[in-house]
Amino acid sequence: MASTNSWTHEIESSVAAPRLFRAGVMDWHTLAPKLAPHIVASAHPVNGEGGIGSVRQFNFTSAMPFSVMKERLEFLDEEKCECKSTLIEGGGIGSAIETATSRIKVEPAANGGSVVKVDSTYKLLPGVEVNDEITKAKESVTAIFKAAEAYLIANPDAYN
Repeated sequence: MASTNSWTHEIESSVAAPRLFRAGVMDWHTLAPKLAPHIVASAHPVNGEGGIGSVRQFNFTSAMPFSVMKERLEFLDEEKCECKSTLIEGGGIGSAIETATSRIKVEPAANGGSVVKVDSTYKLLPGVEVNDEITKAKESVTAIFKAAEAYLIANPDAYN
């Protein structure tokens, strides 16, 4: 029988929470192909306009172990820079993972920057074992937010 597992990860940033949340979470489908074209070939909304229930798709290069991932936004509080999404297609769903959700919260830090908190919960299919996938997932999340951070530092008027 498959069990439910989870992991958490924190990333510190010098960028204010609202800007980082907008760029690294809410508009990542627009920025990712520009900032990480070696990983994200393209991305686009599938349905909805960014609110709860919206679905967006990311198409990956051969750098990733899967070619596509679709996620649905389940919860959103833009004021608190918090959201929860569910993986609904690709990204290992059906081949290794039965279900997967991620909660992201970007909190203000005392220094004017922010701390990104990621809590991911997943249920593996029977017989599937996790090896270094969690480490890779944490590295990928860190890379996403560091790319957004670098973009925002280089473009101080963006996402204000």
